[in-house]
Amino acid sequence: MRIATWNVNSITARLPRLLAWLESSGTDVLCIQETKCTDEQFPREQLKELGYEAAVNADGRWNGVALLSRVGMEDMVAGLPGGPEYDGVQEPRAISATCGGVRVWSVYVPNGREVEHAHYAYKLRWLEDLGAAVAGDASGGRPFAVLGDFNIAPADEDVWDPAAFEGLTHVTPAERAALESLRARGLTDIVPRPLKYDRAFTYWDYRQLCFPKNRGMRIDLVLGNQSFTVAVKDVYSDREERKGKGASDHAPVVVDLEV
Repeated sequence: MRIATWNVNSITARLPRLLAWLESSGTDVLCIQETKCTDEQFPREQLKELGYEAAVNADGRWNGVALLSRVGMEDMVAGLPGGPEYDGVQEPRAISATCGGVRVWSVYVPNGREVEHAHYAYKLRWLEDLGAAVAGDASGGRPFAVLGDFNIAPADEDVWDPAAFEGLTHVTPAERAALESLRARGLTDIVPRPLKYDRAFTYWDYRQLCFPKNRGMRIDLVLGNQSFTVAVKDVYSDREERKGKGASDHAPVVVDLEV
């Protein structure tokens, strides 16, 4: 089974590339983040033509997550049970389902904006509640993984230059500690192997030629329980999909499982 995660940065803008990538990549299950569309605007019919059913949690703003599967989908849950609100709303940042016998979550962790911003405290609370929500599945026997844009670089080697991020979100000790607490639930960080450069980044800013200079970050993660981790046969960041006109600023992260 091939499972992937991809922050598409607007599914409407990225739809031609998404459809082409699904056809060429042979992906069975795709976790999508930042759909930036309403539930009604989600391109279910185009995806159905390729054999995928879709589960969507979206409200038309800058968030939104989805799951695509061509190996079945059961027990779908939209949202983060017990999760916090921001500005009085529980944002659409999580969705989960069982696909082909594997339980998967697609998550879009809050950005945090600035360390002193209320969004940063919200981010830390959101991660805490995510840990509580996945604890049962993480310790269970069936393959389980949380995939998505975590907006956290787990370690200094996951950014192109640690000095360039000093004092900024995504790399603070509190964020990394929150991620470590999530992993302590029984999850392993499935790190992509480098295909071209010495580090397998997943995100490159559109500005300042960050992509051609490989000034990137690894913030799109796959956290799997023991049953998931032992089934992993390959994992990589599809850097080629970040190239060219109309690309997302994130690359898909692809995991091959023997299940």
